[in-house]
Amino acid sequence: MAINTLRELRGYADFANVGHPSQGPISEADARRLKHGYYASVSYIDALVGRLLDQLDSLGLAENTIVVLWGDHGYKLGEHNSWAKMTDYIIDTHAPLIIRAPGKIAPGTRVKQMVEFVDVYPTLSELAGLPILPQLQGASAVPLLNAPDAPGKSAVFSQFLRSGIWVAPDSIPYMGYSMLTHDYHYVAWMNWDSKAFVAWELYDRRQDPDEDTNLAGRPEMRAVLDRLEAQRVLGWRNAANGR
Repeated sequence: MAINTLRELRGYADFANVGHPSQGPISEADARRLKHGYYASVSYIDALVGRLLDQLDSLGLAENTIVVLWGDHGYKLGEHNSWAKMTDYIIDTHAPLIIRAPGKIAPGTRVKQMVEFVDVYPTLSELAGLPILPQLQGASAVPLLNAPDAPGKSAVFSQFLRSGIWVAPDSIPYMGYSMLTHDYHYVAWMNWDSKAFVAWELYDRRQDPDEDTNLAGRPEMRAVLDRLEAQRVLGWRNAANGR
């Protein structure tokens, strides 16, 4: 299930021909240029956020406006010998989420518990005094914002399909079902054609935060894999209730 880690990168004009053979490393000069451009874009966005908040102040709207800063999924800058995004690694699924709600959230509040992008809608609904629709696949983060030490969710979920433009056109598509708990990151890979699960990943979040060592093949982790798979099958509703 090897993925071409440079395929997305080659979609950008300046890097259309970098990294040959197809899965080989890029040059140090290109790596430095990529990092320089990425950090520059982050600095630019940071400045624009300041301009936005200043404009709200100048219009007299700052105290009556909820502002949410959230991003696309994460971005690799050479980690795991890869660039751009498009994997189930935590570096590809971890992204910023900052909420400013005057009179609703105490300034400087930090929540360490797991929150997902699907939680943004119900969170904004509650902050705005609107009903939270029952069909939403997310949970309001307002209880956590009011009590940052509350337990929160027991797991959060994502998935990524290795197919189409991301791998060779004639390859078998695989879906990676990812579940992040407080202790582990678990990924189960399914053959999308046969629906058979064919591979697993397991990372210890406390001992291996960079996810360099896949523990899934170790016999002593079999019970952990079985427990996490059972939790994954129970799904997001069970996790939203802290179980």
